[in-house]
Formats: sequence, structure tokens, C-alpha cells
Amino acid sequence: MDEEITDGTCQEMAVKIKTKVFDLYDGRYRNLSELAGAMGISVSQIYRVYQGKRNINQKFVIGAMKAFPGYKLDDLFYLAPEPTISRTVRTKVTTR
Repeated sequence: MDEEITDGTCQEMAVKIKTKVFDLYDGRYRNLSELAGAMGISVSQIYRVYQGKRNINQKFVIGAMKAFPGYKLDDLFYLAPEPTISRTVRTKVTTR
């Protein structure tokens, strides 16, 4: 039996949902607190998403659709690639 060990690199691609809500609210809402009220979410949640400390969840998406009627989902959200993760993969193959 021969064994062959090969090393390779595996790259994982990840995407994250991002929002354009913070670009669109100016002129429609006076501040983020007013936007949070229109979205039906807490002010702390809107600030955490704004600061990148919290991910966008279903409640945020639904709230954005309420606060910006007439906008499509694609107008309010987009997918952004996250930094890729590279890791070494070792494969062991046994032949007979």
C-alpha cells in the first residue's frame, strides 16, 4: 500500500447582507431615531446595525420595507463579499 499526502489550499467565500437604508433615510427621516420608529425597531438596534456591531435580521428587513414603501428589496439591501478564509487541506490517499 502506498500512501500519498497532498497539501492544498481551500478558500472559503462568504457574503454578508448590507443595507442602503442609511444612505436613503436622509431627507425622509430627521435622524436614526425617527427611522427606527418608522421601521418598528429599537433605536439601539438601528445604531448597532449602523455601527456594524449587529447583523441585519428579518425584523430589520421587514422594518426597512415598511419605512421605504415603493422601494424594492434590491434598492434597500445588497450582498457584499466578506474577506476570504484560506486554509491548508491535507489529503491522505491510500492505494492498493
